[in-house]
Amino acid sequence: MTTPVLSLQNAALSLDGNAGRVNILHDITLTVAKGETLGLVGPSGSGKSSLLMLMGGLEQASAGKITALGQDLTGMDEDSLARFRRNSMGVVFQNFHLIPTMTALENVATPLELAGHKDAFQRAAAELDAVGLSHRRDHYPAQLSGGEQQRVALARAAAPRPQILLADEPTGNLDETNGAAIVDLLFGLRDKHGATLVLVTHSHSLARRCDRVVRLRDGRISEDSQQKAAE
Repeated sequence: MTTPVLSLQNAALSLDGNAGRVNILHDITLTVAKGETLGLVGPSGSGKSSLLMLMGGLEQASAGKITALGQDLTGMDEDSLARFRRNSMGVVFQNFHLIPTMTALENVATPLELAGHKDAFQRAAAELDAVGLSHRRDHYPAQLSGGEQQRVALARAAAPRPQILLADEPTGNLDETNGAAIVDLLFGLRDKHGATLVLVTHSHSLARRCDRVVRLRDGRISEDSQQKAAE
């Protein structure tokens, strides 16, 4: 049996809030295979983004075990998690999270430089070209449209060639045309580099393109269904 790329066993997440301890995720058991595209769907507040954060080691599980590429994320400290994400994961957020004082090229080159790649700027330029932004590489985020900023964020996530790509509502702040373009780019990266793609979405059309859809409700998995990806 092939070892899953991601595995969660009885994972739970509780956080301290103003009103006390809040239980966000309960007893999540889930595996994701290499090269699979998994959509996380459900109503607002169901725990979709929190589950994605657990998968990326951006939140620490309160209980259970999470492994990624055979590594136990629940046993890592913050520095180890940061190194693991840098080397193995790409994360795309709804709000882009670009560094405002850096150009598009510098934003994309940053994770490559941190990983010690001597050709960081050459690779960053190639990634910007791949998302159709070679003519905008010297522009700062404030000079770019929302769709262009998300393309830069996607290029930054893809540049280190991650084995796992996580996307949290990647089309949430975009109009229909730009959203469709970002979706095509995401799936193109999966096809081109063989990355495993996990994404949170409210978009039915985006969910239908996934190999599999997991629906959450009240912090629990309510449905896990395999489906034929849209042609």
